[in-house]
Order: sequence, then C-alpha cells, then structure tokens
Amino acid sequence: HLAITEFILLGFSADPHVQALLFVLFLMIYLQTLLGNLMLLLVIRADSCLHTPMYFFLSHLSFLDLCFSSSTEPKLLENLLSQRKSISVQGCLAQVFFVFDTGGAEACLLSVMAYDRYIAICHPLLYGQKITNKLCNGLEWGSWGLGFLDALINILPAMSLDFCKDQSIPHYSCELPSLFPLSCSDVSTNFTILLCSSLLNGLVTCVLIVCSYTLNVSTILSISSSSGRSKAFSTCFSHLTAVLMFYGSGFLRYFTPTSGSPLELVFSVLYGVVTPLVNPLIYSLKNTEVKAAVRRTFGKYLQYSSS
Repeated sequence: HLAITEFILLGFSADPHVQALLFVLFLMIYLQTLLGNLMLLLVIRADSCLHTPMYFFLSHLSFLDLCFSSSTEPKLLENLLSQRKSISVQGCLAQVFFVFDTGGAEACLLSVMAYDRYIAICHPLLYGQKITNKLCNGLEWGSWGLGFLDALINILPAMSLDFCKDQSIPHYSCELPSLFPLSCSDVSTNFTILLCSSLLNGLVTCVLIVCSYTLNVSTILSISSSSGRSKAFSTCFSHLTAVLMFYGSGFLRYFTPTSGSPLELVFSVLYGVVTPLVNPLIYSLKNTEVKAAVRRTFGKYLQYSSS
C-alpha cells in the first residue's frame, strides 16, 4: 500500500461559479459570526451591569463559538478559492481534535447554562447561594476539561490509523466518521470509542438540558402575569431551538453511517456554521439588558472618540 500524506476535501461543488457564490455566502456568515460573538464578549466585559453568572457563561459560549467556527470555516473558505483542495493528514487530525474539543466543551456549557436558568426560574430566592463565583469558575473549567478529554480519547487512537485507500473526502472539513472509510486499519475500536464518548457527552448533556427546561416550563405555567408567561416561554423556546439544532444535527452526523450523502454536509453546516452564527442572536442580542449594555458601551466609545 502507498501511504497517504494528504486528503482532498471535495466540498460542496466542483462548479467554479457555484464555488464563488458559496465563498461569498460563507465569508459573510463567518464575518457575522466573528462580529456577533466578539461584540458580545466586549460588551459583557465592559459593562458592569452584565457581570452576573448568566452573562459569565454567555461570554464563554461566545468564545467557544469563535473557536468552534474558526476550526473549520477558514479552511473551507480557502478551499473554495483554490484549485487543489488538499489538507495534510496531520492538519486533518488537528482539525478533528479542535472540533471535538470545542464542540464537546460547548455541549457541557449549554447544560451548565440550562442549570443556571433552572435555579434562576425555579429557585430564585436561593440563586445567590447556589450559583457562586467559585461554582461558576468550576463549571466553566469543567466544561473545557471534559471537551479536551473527549477530544483526546478520540484523537489518540485515530493517530495510529494507516490511510492507504482513496484520499478524497466528500466533505468540506475533516470529521472522524469521514476518515474511517479511508483507513486500511481496523477501525472497530475507534468507532466504539467515538460512539461511547459521543453518547456520554452528547446524550447526557442533552437529557440534562431537556429536564431543566421541562421544569422551567412547569414553573412558568404558574406565573399569573400573561405578559411574563409569554416572555418566559419565548425565551425558553428560542433557547431550546438553538440547542435542538446543535444536538439534532450533531447526532445525525455522528450516529449515522458515512455514505457521502449531501445530507451529511447539511448536518455539519447546521451545527458547525449556523449554530455559532445564531447563538449570540438567540441567547443575548434579543435580551433587553444586552441591548441597553450595547448602547451604553458604544455611547461611551463614541463619547471618548469625540473628546
């Protein structure tokens, strides 16, 4: 067998005109993702009114979304402009690692944020006692640690795989399920590790999120004010929409056999491109407190610039 040193990412289309349109589309999405998440980070850091546990977690979600989108989208944009859409085996495995690391940490952080909202809605009088600064830092570092562990236990066995088959990947980025058919090594152990780690990290955190929001909804139903009920329902619904899009597309991508179907590209775009784009809009920029903080922050900046 001839050892393969690089892969070819086939992407979305071989038509140059389609590639040019896709480049413009994904460039706009990536720039909007960077702008929305960086602005949220800046505003939360600059405005003392947002120095609360909820916005502490939201700032880390924005940072994770920046890392998550930047692990795949720059290479996607480069390949849409280049003739030879290649990536080295080492670069491909590095991309797999960072996708697992940031994606796993984001799954944990979403469950942490759901727990924070559960305490705030169902036990508001105990919120200050339960959600302390020490707990917030511990949960944040725990999310990063679990994401790193998830990435590590998947990437170490993958580094020992030999690739000697077709070097073409029918995808725009490197994902572990897409590498298994290209290996001439036995991938049964790798697949078992992927399945178990994804179930533990993905399914457990998803169940925790659904349970917390179920309890939140039952508490919201007891609110006497109809306007307060509708506002709380709107917030919970938008959060659940973002969570289900992230988890649903991720589960469908990683738990179905790799076949090169265009649906695999759609699922990856949903959790890898769309989710980091809409998270700032859904979780923060619809919030009146964040809108007021944005106005105050940019008002101070304009005042400082004019003076």
